Amino acid sequence: MEQVLDIVPLRSFVAVADRGGFQRAATHLHLSQAAVSQHVRKLEAATGRRLVERAGRRSRFTIDGHQLLGYARRLLALHDEALDAFGVAEEESVVIGSTEHAAAQLLPRLAELLGSSLPGHRVRYRLDRGTALRQALGTGGLDLALLLGDADHPRATAVGSLDLTWYCAPGWTRPDGPVPLVAFDNPCALRSRALETLAEYGIAAEIGAEANQLAGVQAAAAAGQGVALLATLGTTPEGLVRCDDLPPPDPIPLACWHREGLPAMVSGRASVALEQVLRVNRFPRMARGA
Repeated sequence: MEQVLDIVPLRSFVAVADRGGFQRAATHLHLSQAAVSQHVRKLEAATGRRLVERAGRRSRFTIDGHQLLGYARRLLALHDEALDAFGVAEEESVVIGSTEHAAAQLLPRLAELLGSSLPGHRVRYRLDRGTALRQALGTGGLDLALLLGDADHPRATAVGSLDLTWYCAPGWTRPDGPVPLVAFDNPCALRSRALETLAEYGIAAEIGAEANQLAGVQAAAAAGQGVALLATLGTTPEGLVRCDDLPPPDPIPLACWHREGLPAMVSGRASVALEQVLRVNRFPRMARGA
């Protein structure tokens, strides 16, 4: 029987190499891990060679596996080039994760810029807590993630900072005792920044209410449960007002993280686009007059 190297198993095989494992490849391809394993076994049956072997809890490519990987990349490139020549090539998918902070202001403009800077790519978004986004980035469920905090990692690029503002319910007055804070559940960069800012000025504070989503934080603050420190790019959330009798916090850095194996072109253009979005939103009058 004539042996065939099918395109689908080859794509799974390359994904295992690029994503660093079967589970991450499966997440990226929207397949089960069993399906990816079956694809690799099919390639092993076609070549008559062992391509991937276990090394403790991890997998590694054999010499034959590395040899096939080179052929697989060339075959897939030619396959995709042929489809592209006839105008039927499938768009590459880029999944970007972001926290909810200022998403309504950032993502529409970011999507517009990425549409022009990443032609042939379909961009999808996932909004979640920072810890969940970091986990998804590590398992290959995300290609890029916009995370609060310093870019202190080789796969992180500093793209700017977000101004922070205290918000409270209309008519809310600061109590004589500790200032009640409405914050996200731990861990949270904004929660830490709020406590640190008040501590620097010698102001006692306590957590009056906490929530795991932005809507919950805003609702609790609007109900008078305390003050909330938020990044809103100058847009006041409904039911809240600025609270100006507390010390101004320093802006918080924003970094664009990329998964292991993501093409540098994709991560680079996404970082540049995000820097442009932050400049426009932070200095809107200057941007319009430029």
